[in-house]
Amino acid sequence: MKKIYILLFLVCGLTVPFSCKHSAGSGGDSDSDSLLVDTVKHVYEYGICVDSLEKERYVIENGDNLSGIFMRQGFNAAQADSFSRHLSPVLDPTRLRVGLPYFTFSTGDTLKEIRYMVFAKSLTDYAVINIATDSVVAYHFQKPITLKRRYAEGTITSSLWNEIIKNGADPLLALKISDVFAWQIDFFDVKEGDAFRVSYDEAYIDDTTAFEIASINGAIFTHQGKDYVAIPFRQDSVSEYFDAEGGSLRRAFLKAPLDFFRITSRFSNARFHPVLKRYRAHHGVDYAAPVGTPVKSIGDGTVVAKAYQAGGGGNYLKVKHNSVYTTSYMHLSRFAKGIAVGSHVQQGEVIGYVGSTGLSTGPHLDFRVYKNGQAINPLQMEAPPSLPVRAELLDSFNIVKTQVLAELDSFHVDFQQKSKMIQ
Repeated sequence: MKKIYILLFLVCGLTVPFSCKHSAGSGGDSDSDSLLVDTVKHVYEYGICVDSLEKERYVIENGDNLSGIFMRQGFNAAQADSFSRHLSPVLDPTRLRVGLPYFTFSTGDTLKEIRYMVFAKSLTDYAVINIATDSVVAYHFQKPITLKRRYAEGTITSSLWNEIIKNGADPLLALKISDVFAWQIDFFDVKEGDAFRVSYDEAYIDDTTAFEIASINGAIFTHQGKDYVAIPFRQDSVSEYFDAEGGSLRRAFLKAPLDFFRITSRFSNARFHPVLKRYRAHHGVDYAAPVGTPVKSIGDGTVVAKAYQAGGGGNYLKVKHNSVYTTSYMHLSRFAKGIAVGSHVQQGEVIGYVGSTGLSTGPHLDFRVYKNGQAINPLQMEAPPSLPVRAELLDSFNIVKTQVLAELDSFHVDFQQKSKMIQ
């Protein structure tokens, strides 16, 4: 009899490590899971142990809602309503995005049963519902993001955007660089022969799929023979970019309200109007850009006007930044969601989209700046910088600066050596 008990004990002891226990609310990171991994490596997706489950992929289509999706999977109306209510804290049922995927995880036997459903909210965020038991549980799951250090450099022959692409880097890196140097360099005026060196972190999903440019870790941009340096440094719980002397690169206003597009008309007291066919003042700058291009507020402020002017500016906004400066954005195709008179907007916030409304011959933004109520040339506007690195932090800043510049130099040497090998 004792031998039988020993045999049963050994059989049970061997089967436990190969089972796949999961606590739905924990995302699969319970202590019991970590103990099991020592014996056998289980496969997890979205916090679910999927060793014995079959996965099917679907896409949210126009007109879909949660209850309808659940009912298409074979659940009755009462179940669909219950599941939708359980999911609502982690997935807003009114904000399902057409084109995003959702998945079912089912048992692989003849009596196929859905145990879990997963809904994508973005590339990294998911809502998971565990319907394997009577006590339905829904939870949020975020795919792990890893950062990989990257480097790019180049000499511009046509545009920063094209040079970044030629480097094999994400073209959105060009936008990140332009954001860092938004006040030092007019990127509409970048010339052939200008150059850049940049160290940055690229975010990856599941350590394999590039997701976004996470941060610029240091950069040098050479514009018209002058080197502009960007050193990231944190003070007062805020991370900003500073020049080599510790002066802030951030200003009260951005240089332009949109990215990388052509200036077609400048500030003038006597411009020939293409529609009216006569000369009149044009106290703004026209930026030609495709319809729908995002338009940003050049600084923090409050929206003081939002209206339509049929014989002039079409859809337009005015933002009051302080007691001195107000900016105007005209010919918009539409306004950004939530923008209204009285809305507070932040520097770089999208407030509208390029269009051709009002008196306009084609899609463009008519951008104007008023100083003490008088129109001034936006391209010649100066604004005071933000606070520099505080005196008591300069030693710490200089250590960071030395490290950043040393890393850029190291990357540069490696880049040059690899370039010679390819040649």
